[in-house]
Amino acid sequence: MILAPRMNAPSVSAPCFLVQNAGSGRREPALAREALERELAAAGRRLRCWEVSDGTALERAAREAVDAACAEAGVVIVAGGDGTINSVVAVALGRGCLVGVLPQGTFNFFARTHGIPAETDAAIRIAMGSVVRPVSIGQVNDRIFLVNASLGLYPQLIEDREAYYARQAGRRRLVALWAGLGTLLREHRQLRLRLEKDGRLLRDIRTPTVFVGNNRLQLEEIGIPEAGDVESGRLAVITLRPVGTLQMLGLLVQGALGRLGDADNVISFSAEELTVRPARRYGMARAKVAIDGEVGWMATPLHFRVAPERLPLLVPGPLPAEPAPAAADSAGA
Repeated sequence: MILAPRMNAPSVSAPCFLVQNAGSGRREPALAREALERELAAAGRRLRCWEVSDGTALERAAREAVDAACAEAGVVIVAGGDGTINSVVAVALGRGCLVGVLPQGTFNFFARTHGIPAETDAAIRIAMGSVVRPVSIGQVNDRIFLVNASLGLYPQLIEDREAYYARQAGRRRLVALWAGLGTLLREHRQLRLRLEKDGRLLRDIRTPTVFVGNNRLQLEEIGIPEAGDVESGRLAVITLRPVGTLQMLGLLVQGALGRLGDADNVISFSAEELTVRPARRYGMARAKVAIDGEVGWMATPLHFRVAPERLPLLVPGPLPAEPAPAAADSAGA
């Protein structure tokens, strides 16, 4: 059962609690914080900030900010990429406090799919605004994901991308593309897995990766037909048949062209729940899993679903209606 959060808009005097990742993207964190301070001061609203640079500090800051927001009927604002937003939402989900986002990552899929712009001043006005949308959040075992969660090849892509970022001293999309190309040129380990969809055995597969998406925009960009299903509380699942290097590069091109779902070697479907377990009796007890760009180990089986709670997210309001054209003056017709 999906639990509906409080959907009331924040009061005009609601305080804001900013959690900011100083290492996200290429934007200067101080500039975003100063802009937010100016906007809130002009509106007569208080601001308290936590600026962090590592995961341990981020988790602590998120808990302190959410506790304060719940105690004072305030708004938690998170500035960073999808991984940073994930860490704060994991604490806020189910607590009832409103969440605003200042996207400062490389791809910003979560913010973009909900219409939140990368331009700081515009995003700040939305985070201070009054339109609240209940947003579905994905979950794998005890972890949430906003955009995607995956095992196999995709976590390796992310690890290689982060290594490239470190060497290039920057987080640019071109660097990510080169990192991905280098990963795809190597031999890929084939996983032997059993998939159970909505509580029933679906199939045993041999595949380099399983990708579970909860973000309509990302899925649309690569051309997955189930992209629209995530709007109705389902997850989009993508697996690949065993392929060679040239075929893998071909899939990369089709994804870049927005036609990955048309490829013969791609299997995609949507599900309310998906369980992934080793196909062999003595298979892997743990799997390396990528969640919103962060890679770690999780115990198997992996159980994917939509979280029972929805996130109350501050989003852009509807565009003002265009004025009706003036009626023609019949006398002058």
